[in-house]
Amino acid sequence: MTFGYQCDEPTSVSILNTAFENGVTFIDTADAYPLGGPREVLGSTEEILGRWLATVGRDNVILATKCYYPSGPNRWDFGSSRKNIMRAIDASLRRLDTDYIDLYQLHSWDADTPIDESLGALDDLVRSGKVRYIGCSNFVAYQIARSLGRSEVLRAASFVSVQPRYNLLYREIEREMLPMCLSERLAVIPYNPIAGGMLSGKHRFDDGPTQGSRFTLGNAAERYQGRYWRESLFNTVADLKAVADEAGMSLVQMSVAWTLANPAITAPIIGASRPEQLAESLAAASAPLDAELKAKLDSMTAQYRLVEISR
Repeated sequence: MTFGYQCDEPTSVSILNTAFENGVTFIDTADAYPLGGPREVLGSTEEILGRWLATVGRDNVILATKCYYPSGPNRWDFGSSRKNIMRAIDASLRRLDTDYIDLYQLHSWDADTPIDESLGALDDLVRSGKVRYIGCSNFVAYQIARSLGRSEVLRAASFVSVQPRYNLLYREIEREMLPMCLSERLAVIPYNPIAGGMLSGKHRFDDGPTQGSRFTLGNAAERYQGRYWRESLFNTVADLKAVADEAGMSLVQMSVAWTLANPAITAPIIGASRPEQLAESLAAASAPLDAELKAKLDSMTAQYRLVEISR
């Protein structure tokens, strides 16, 4: 989601090549990316990915994208209506220069569209071959459960994955969503495993939001500041950094490894604005947390399993 605004195309390609050379074969994006960008750059992330896919071979990558957020000039170029889903998939296929999407996801719950309408449209995409599997992002537990139930009734394609926000500073989904996903055998591919960069330890509360980071990035700045720019969270990050130092690993590596240590998690989605940023996240895959360290981190951040309170 950084490609095309936070980083230019040569940098984006370098990030993709570094990831691919290190065994990353699952790429997740959305039609409303790049994050924080103005309307005129929407879709450029998919275009960059499409050109890169041609260099590595489409079938060598599992490709996921999403629809829901505004991605066109009209007021109906939004949401999970049949009209928007059918428009959005064709636009994504064109930008990605492919004839199928491996995982097509509803980017958020649409309170204005009956879920039966959305699921019917997605089922048609699966039957047509444009989409292999379907999933959702930013749904809460009851919305996922209702969607699964309606798919059963309709005998329509059903979600195989969910994409929630999840990290050491935001653990609310552990209470209901993750147990449900284990029970229903849903893949969980969480975003923000390092809390938008907060769990890198590089930010300083007294200095204010860091220029060039997600905390000052276009129309995404307010959202990220609202999520994470609180003095109490900075205090927790400092405590976690001390634990990471004692364990002999970076805070990023420890944070990503912590998400992987949860049996409900399939794969955290990592992001970068420079290729060298990938190293610490990738290291987490080959260095699992031991049970004692996992338990310590769970205890230190137990308060973040409660419902989030906005400032």
